[in-house]
Amino acid sequence: MEFGRKMRRGMKMLLSLLDPRSWSGVLTEPNTSGKTVNAANALTLSTVWACTRLVAGTISSLPLVVYQDGPHDTRERFKGHPLYTLLQYSPNADQTALDFWQFMCVSLELWGNAYARISRGAGKRIVALTPIRPELVQARRIENGSLRYRYSDGGKLVEIGQDEMFHVRGFGGAPLGGLSTLSFGRQSFGLALATDEAAALVYKNGLRSSGVLTTKDNRVLTPEQRDDIYKYVVDPMGGENNGRPIVLEAGLGWESIQLSAVDAQMLQSRQFSVEDGCRWFGVPPHMVGHTTNSTSWGSGLEQQTIGFLIFTLRERLKRIEQAIMKQLLTPAERLRITVEFNFEGLLRADSAARASFYSQMVQNGIMTRNEVRRLENLAPLPGGDDLTIQSNMIPATKLGELTSASGEAARRSIIDWLFPEGMPSLKQKEDA
Repeated sequence: MEFGRKMRRGMKMLLSLLDPRSWSGVLTEPNTSGKTVNAANALTLSTVWACTRLVAGTISSLPLVVYQDGPHDTRERFKGHPLYTLLQYSPNADQTALDFWQFMCVSLELWGNAYARISRGAGKRIVALTPIRPELVQARRIENGSLRYRYSDGGKLVEIGQDEMFHVRGFGGAPLGGLSTLSFGRQSFGLALATDEAAALVYKNGLRSSGVLTTKDNRVLTPEQRDDIYKYVVDPMGGENNGRPIVLEAGLGWESIQLSAVDAQMLQSRQFSVEDGCRWFGVPPHMVGHTTNSTSWGSGLEQQTIGFLIFTLRERLKRIEQAIMKQLLTPAERLRITVEFNFEGLLRADSAARASFYSQMVQNGIMTRNEVRRLENLAPLPGGDDLTIQSNMIPATKLGELTSASGEAARRSIIDWLFPEGMPSLKQKEDA
């Protein structure tokens, strides 16, 4: 009863309707591992940290470009649009674009939702996007069918409409929000936390358990003798004193029990927790440093990058792109403006793959040499704006014509080189 009163009194002091952060873990469903899983302790797991950092870091480092449709189904960068600077360089006064999108992607990975307050200027022009911690936000639908968002800002309750909130929904895609990885994966993450804690305690004791105290001739001890043994032997030698020399008297003996990590299956449990955590985030284990098993994604960086893009990033990138198109552009703008991530940014660190890509684009007449040089921050070359195509690929029906024409052209070029003043006539040959 006394404990219950203290608990209720502590909850009254800590919990506040204006500060939802204080409710973290209180309303969470029970975890069989005995661990309450939240963002703070889940990120102490190396698997959660590595998966979240890999996905969020990769997406936030990609260029996010605003395009405008042009003639003949072409498009070009629309640098004059207000969103171009916000999305590409600085969404607000405090963050760079990389910082902002990394925060948003971490929110998506852990909570299944990412929120940013939309600030508008004259003419309802968007001037800033300020991120909000997702655990502070509550979404609800009101009678007219629109969405309202409520969150705590420094202890002050703020409620805004959907036209003032940029909301990217994670996996699940429900109107009120996506599904939280931390919530649905709490059993796996809780087990991993418990395994790490157990491993730390075992290694703290030098892989030694308590051991066994024996008496000579298996003599039965009196209650007073048992109390003395616990008082003068067991208790002083426990905890941090484990491993210190023990002085035994009256025929007492000590048998140490050695417990290895392999015998306790500690190593296998920790390896499984890595693979299990990677499954929750859809990240292949080898990309977060878990190389126990070989990967079937290919041996080259390009093959692994393509697999990571297709199976892990594509869905996430599409969610962000469509959220921007739907919430930050007007219906009229959506007909002629597109916002997309530039995937070629993933190849910047792979010089060989980048060179092969440029070579194919130039040789097939898709890009000019100066377009390639601009991507590499090089000055343009004279005549480098012309598209070039290799001529070794010709239609089979034109093979004879092109061969005859090329042969005649070659013959004439040789004659012109041998006789720059013209081919001598037959009479000139006889006189010679």
